[in-house]
Amino acid sequence: MGKAGAATAGFEAARAVADAILYEGYLLYPYRRSSIKNRVRWQFGVLTPRTWTLARGPADAGVAGSAETWWQQTDCLVEAAGDAVVDCRIRFLQVQHRSVERLLPDGSYRPADAMDAGSRPELSFDEAVPREFDAAFSVGELLAEEHRLTLHAEEGEDVEPLTDDAGRPVGRVVRRRWPVTALLAVSAVPCRTRTPLFRLRVRVENVNDTFQVEAARDEALRVSPIASHVLLAVRDGAFVSLLEPPAWAADAVRACTNQHTFPVLAGEPGRRDVVLSSPILLYDHPRVAPESPGDLHDATEIDEILSLRTRTLTDAEKREARATDPRAARILDQVEEMPPAVQSRLHGTIRSRRPVPHAHAPSGDTTGRPSTPWWDPGADDSVSPETDRVMVSGVPVSRGSRVRLRPRGQGTDPQDAFLEGRTAVVEAVLLDVDGARHLAVTVEDDPGADLHRWYGRFRYFRPDEVEPLAGEGRDA
Repeated sequence: MGKAGAATAGFEAARAVADAILYEGYLLYPYRRSSIKNRVRWQFGVLTPRTWTLARGPADAGVAGSAETWWQQTDCLVEAAGDAVVDCRIRFLQVQHRSVERLLPDGSYRPADAMDAGSRPELSFDEAVPREFDAAFSVGELLAEEHRLTLHAEEGEDVEPLTDDAGRPVGRVVRRRWPVTALLAVSAVPCRTRTPLFRLRVRVENVNDTFQVEAARDEALRVSPIASHVLLAVRDGAFVSLLEPPAWAADAVRACTNQHTFPVLAGEPGRRDVVLSSPILLYDHPRVAPESPGDLHDATEIDEILSLRTRTLTDAEKREARATDPRAARILDQVEEMPPAVQSRLHGTIRSRRPVPHAHAPSGDTTGRPSTPWWDPGADDSVSPETDRVMVSGVPVSRGSRVRLRPRGQGTDPQDAFLEGRTAVVEAVLLDVDGARHLAVTVEDDPGADLHRWYGRFRYFRPDEVEPLAGEGRDA
């Protein structure tokens, strides 16, 4: 086993996205403690104590109860020789409770939910501290045996005195952390491929075995890794994309088992020496938009909307937000100090430009531009989404047809994988500007299907991603 801390430079290419994952959903707009949605936090990559989780029925066992898990597993493929080195970095948040205490006349302290330190309010709330653990292994070592390491984030307590505007002591803030203990298990097995290839497995578990099963979720989170994810880098080797693998590695990809996390290639496009395994599904080579001025800590955030909404907070709401969490205070500062030029960049960016082909140009138009925009259904009278049909496996499929969904394993939205084998109803047959056909569908067992149909929010699949259920339609 190599020395911990060996992985450094290779991970910098993935740090911006990894940090976004670490704090995804950390604090949701409007960033105030009193907001109901900020009372149930820490939704991604939470590894709760095993006994506590199993007592509630693990979600991955199909038992109603806990939505948490106590472990996550990454399987990825590495092209490398036996002496190649794999660097592994485990990252998570450790919950830290901030408790406000008021100074009493006798010199003792009494816990307070909130208090004013002069003109500055102070609130009791949960924060989080980032933790990182590094390890390095040669491929040969991992082939010989599984390596297991205990990762320990120490408990601790910090005290910050509070004074009023005149400098007189009025209380203190006590920040307390509970111990978080996790197990890292790393191993490798060779794959039967024409090119030397290994399946690397990284498993992270919460091994706290003393936690009371009767405890509430907030208490369990205090001894749990939060937003747990893994960074991997290989020296003198390369990873294989699990989303778009070469044909010769297809069987090896199918043998990979990823649970509660999924690995994608990280860094600049074309780079294959770094992998980010995330509890949030991503594409290969994910990146933070260069226009984004900073993290807003809000799931699926839209920077422009959140920035504008944050500016509409009242002075009282901003005061509470600043007292809720230091990161909330930084968000407010970031938005209030944002220059107009930065704000305008958030409105939208075209990443690439290319000509859009038009099948028809009006007579007498020497420019070749149609009088009707290409995106308007009236631009081409030959296209009728509600009546058009497409042949799939020799069966005509049109609006009202029932199909079984078989999403592709690569080059598609990774979220579609959750719909494998589900049945759906075709709502329209669409033609895009490149001449490719697509099926707009609603999933049959989706309780919101009627609502989606009403306002036209569909899921989209190519004809080769569905199996027709011949002779069956919505109106049959």
